[in-house]
Order: sequence, then C-alpha cells, then structure tokens
Amino acid sequence: MPEDARRRASRRLSIARGHLDSIVRMLDDPEAYCVDVLRQIKAVQGALSGAGGVVLRGHLEAHVATSAGRGDTVELVEEVMEALRYR
Repeated sequence: MPEDARRRASRRLSIARGHLDSIVRMLDDPEAYCVDVLRQIKAVQGALSGAGGVVLRGHLEAHVATSAGRGDTVELVEEVMEALRYR
C-alpha cells in the first residue's frame, strides 16, 4: 500500500478510536443521552468506512491497476471481491 494511503488510513482509524473511547465513557454515564451515543456510533462508522475507502483505493492503485501486465487480474479481482464480500 502506498505510504500516503497508510498515513491517511491510520489518521481515520485514530479518529474512530477517539469516537469509540467517547462512546465507552458515555455508556458508563447513566445520564448519557441515547441520541448522543447514536451520533458517536455513526461517527465511528463513518471513520471506519473512510479508512476502508482509503485502503481500497491504495490497493487498487498499487496492485489491481498493474495486474494486467503481470497476468494475475482474475486472482486480484477475486481477492478484492472476497475482501468486500461481494461473492
């Protein structure tokens, strides 16, 4: 994976971790408002989705785009489909 993609994915995952830690603290508070918890959960999902998109793009650019020249296009497509569970 390209270094830039690694850094961007890591940043998004750090953001997700921060939101997740916030959710755990909120759930320890009996006064926490449910909608606030749901908003934080949505933020974690968004950060994870963003990180997944960054990793996927990095994989496509670094490996899939050059697969035809190596002759392993079918294998790489199957690998990506399996990773994304589109089988």
